[in-house]
Amino acid sequence: MAAGRTADPDAPSGTESLAATFLRRRRLRWIALLGLAVVGAGLVLFSPLIGPVPIPVSVVESILLHQSFQGLLRGSACGAYPTSVRQCTIWVEIVWGARMPAVVLALATGAALGLSGGSLQGVFRNPLADPYLLGLSSGAAMGASLLFVFQIDLASAYLVLPVFAFLGGLIPGAVVYLAAGRTRAVETLVLTGVALAALFSAILATFLLLNPLGDLEVSFWLLGGMTGATWGRAGIVVGALMIAGAVVALRARQLNILQLGPDVAHSLGVDGRRVARQLVLTTTLLTATAVAFTGVIGFVGLVSPHIVRRLAGPDYRSVLPLSAAMGAVFLAAAWDVAQVVIPTVVLPVGIPTSFVGAPFFVYLLYRRRTFTGGPAV
Repeated sequence: MAAGRTADPDAPSGTESLAATFLRRRRLRWIALLGLAVVGAGLVLFSPLIGPVPIPVSVVESILLHQSFQGLLRGSACGAYPTSVRQCTIWVEIVWGARMPAVVLALATGAALGLSGGSLQGVFRNPLADPYLLGLSSGAAMGASLLFVFQIDLASAYLVLPVFAFLGGLIPGAVVYLAAGRTRAVETLVLTGVALAALFSAILATFLLLNPLGDLEVSFWLLGGMTGATWGRAGIVVGALMIAGAVVALRARQLNILQLGPDVAHSLGVDGRRVARQLVLTTTLLTATAVAFTGVIGFVGLVSPHIVRRLAGPDYRSVLPLSAAMGAVFLAAAWDVAQVVIPTVVLPVGIPTSFVGAPFFVYLLYRRRTFTGGPAV
């Protein structure tokens, strides 16, 4: 310090700057969480209005309220709207039996993919890690399709389908995990995922040649969508999301430490390999369960964590839950768009997500030409 000059006592210190940054990010985290909750609630109320059969807004709101508290509310499910009992019954079946399961499935699947993407990006310390790009979705879809291609135990499809999808997704998960342990190049992981997706597509095409009758059922997973959603399917994905979310949440602190590098993590008592194995298996199970009922949906797990990190910072205790919330909103909104772009046709939900995710992926790829991180193993 120059002679005759003293430090300004009112200048913010380094500690104060860090504290201000922490408070600002915590405030942004709560704002983002509240905003996503409001948007998600709006989608729950708005999405059941979309469909080929027009239903009055007041009737939809009344049906949602009545069916949500079934047995506690008296009167007609259609409220005071003047309509016949038969017409009201039809509307209830459309709104509660067909549209709401699709909305819940879209929210749960988006949350599952967003959570999986955030977890994988933390494990590999890789900005492009994503269940779709790393081939997990393609492998899971191939495994699920075997159920219909070979007509395996269709009587208990709800129980067998996630198992086949998990086994299919486990193969690319293991390959990518081994590849990440041997390279620091982000392009290698991306190309590995592309190669695996092409391989599983070729295997699936071969299976369909052996049994062409399975093509109609398999097209559901190849296109992706919420068509055919039921409360049972949505419940399975929600259950898998709750279990996987609990496992991932317990590893949020370890993920923060793993970002410092494997040597630092080891010195702090964190076994990077064990944490990575647990999270890769958990996200594979979660992705496989979602893909088993919705098909291959890309880029949700890539876009959501990046948006969250820009809003709330890199702390995975915030990134993981917010990525799940962002993914849920993203996919539910994409499902609404897929239904209204062409009024007479319901587009595969992967089309609007790809229109958003593909340019975002190219931007990230060229923005990070030199990747200095590596797998947290």
